Amino acid sequence: MPDATQVLSVARLSKQFGHTKAVDDVSFDVRHNEIVGLLGPNGAGKTTTINMILGVLEPTSGRIRIEGRDVATERSRALACTNFTAVYAPLPGNLTVYQNLRFFGLIYGVPRLAARIDSLLEQFDLGPFRDTKCGLLSSGEQSRAQLAKAMLNGPHLLLLDEPTASLDPATARETRAKIRDLTRREGGGVLWTSHNMYEVQEVCDRVLFLSHGRILLEGDPKTLPRAHGKSTLEELFITVAREPLTLETA
Repeated sequence: MPDATQVLSVARLSKQFGHTKAVDDVSFDVRHNEIVGLLGPNGAGKTTTINMILGVLEPTSGRIRIEGRDVATERSRALACTNFTAVYAPLPGNLTVYQNLRFFGLIYGVPRLAARIDSLLEQFDLGPFRDTKCGLLSSGEQSRAQLAKAMLNGPHLLLLDEPTASLDPATARETRAKIRDLTRREGGGVLWTSHNMYEVQEVCDRVLFLSHGRILLEGDPKTLPRAHGKSTLEELFITVAREPLTLETA
């Protein structure tokens, strides 16, 4: 029986591409009111995992539940309460910010859509760019537009892949605070990938370190480094990237 405290449950998830196992028997959960960092070097399996959660890729084996609904058998209902933003998935550049938000809002069936768009334009300081084509925005402005899109349907599960990578430090800090506050206030859960370890320590309640498609470490980002003889989360990240076997045998 699904656990009501979990907004996301991933059980024994694997994905094989030919002879390469990109994700290898991964299990984890994201609870309500929790931000979980999914960390690891490039090629560790983070994006593949996210794409399986979103239903873009079909798992080789394993199960994914969102709010208790199996993505394999109840895809539409499971993904209706999910949204995401990723640096590799920009909004259509030939549409304005408003047109993009309206387009995706209609797809998600957002009620009182015009009012919701106005609210998000204000929250993410996008009012001056309402009628600007997304292809003409700076990278930071595009990131804010993508985050506004990700918040359209008030998602219970929010998947964020490097959400602040193109933002200046002040805007990135404000954005982290907004996402953290929304998570606490609305009771949703967030799966957050980042290579910025300062950011991870600031926003995440728990982190998962992936290496070669497997979860190598899990715990509180503030205490996990010391538990493995490292002084900082960045130092631990580098060890995971370069010498994962030293941690497996520690």
